[in-house]
Amino acid sequence: MIHSFDAVILGGGAAGLMSAIEAGKRGRRVAVVEHADRLGKKILISGGGRCNFTNLDCTHQNFLSSNPHFAKSALARFTPADFVALVEKHRIAYHEKTLGQLFCNGSAREIVEMLEKESRAAGVGIFLNARTLEVGRSAGFVVRTANDEFRAPALVVATGGLSIPKLGATSFGYDLARQFGVKIREPWPGLVPLVFDQQNRSRYCNLAGVSAEVMAFCDGAQFREKMLITHRGLSGPAILQISSYWKKPNSIRIDLAPETEVTATFGDAKMPRTPATLRAELRKVLPNRFAERWAEVHPPSSWTNSGLGDFEQQIHSWIVAPAGTEGFEKAEVTAGGIDTDELSAKTMECRKVPGLYFIGEVVDVTGHLGGFNFQWAWASGAAAGRAL
Repeated sequence: MIHSFDAVILGGGAAGLMSAIEAGKRGRRVAVVEHADRLGKKILISGGGRCNFTNLDCTHQNFLSSNPHFAKSALARFTPADFVALVEKHRIAYHEKTLGQLFCNGSAREIVEMLEKESRAAGVGIFLNARTLEVGRSAGFVVRTANDEFRAPALVVATGGLSIPKLGATSFGYDLARQFGVKIREPWPGLVPLVFDQQNRSRYCNLAGVSAEVMAFCDGAQFREKMLITHRGLSGPAILQISSYWKKPNSIRIDLAPETEVTATFGDAKMPRTPATLRAELRKVLPNRFAERWAEVHPPSSWTNSGLGDFEQQIHSWIVAPAGTEGFEKAEVTAGGIDTDELSAKTMECRKVPGLYFIGEVVDVTGHLGGFNFQWAWASGAAAGRAL
């Protein structure tokens, strides 16, 4: 069956639905073509099922991109306050957890239902179980699925990245970009646990479940949050954050005792300089098991001031060269993607292919942990929807 619309949006996730709603509210006839059997699958599992739907402290500095200024325009024109107003309009109860992160009190399902209601009110056509087989372009765009053909002068690609393939993630958006000669920055897993090399795995992985507040550094970025030791390496917010900036064969640096001088007490001449007293000081800043292991693996070279100074330095500068990451299967987002040089920062329209738009995760704009990626989805979706 052939359908004609003003715009076809590929992908029924956060960015695609926001784009459809904004365009529909402006009188455009819009179709959302989604290959899954329901909308917003990634929204439903986010935030432990409660959806960390935005962050009150969102600025362009919370994003990683080859062009750090690209996200400014869209973020300024659709702010966290704009999305909160929508949430409050639908009487969805929410709370601030930490660091500006907003979560539903109830279920992430409420956010999906809100977007579905807004889509219906805007007259958006929703087509589920509609896997795109082919996209062509002549006078306009033609999207073919197994049972339907959609024609429109505008096509919005909101197909997401490669992360969490069990939810249906594919390379479709990147393949489509290549089809139209649009440049891509090679995607890599972002917000993903890191895997130890064999030596560190044998040293630390039997401490799986132990966590500590640390400062993690890589490629000019730094984050102070919790680190978690896993059966294969490191995770926790600090590590997930820094992982987006890490690429093999680089190292990351971890400060295990931020703003604390572990050996300060040994400045007192009466304090005995022994392994037992050192472990006692370590246990003040690290969980007991990790403190014991650290003292065992990294003992002071001597009990002189110099030896203790080297020990102190190591605590604040643990250099870890990960063997890799847990990959797209465990990555919360995909970094890299459609080169921002190819797009208008105001409208998300492709400069060399009029009528073709890319929004959300498929674009080379990756947020930090804490609701920023959803805010990018809402903002980039709104920018394209209004431009349609």
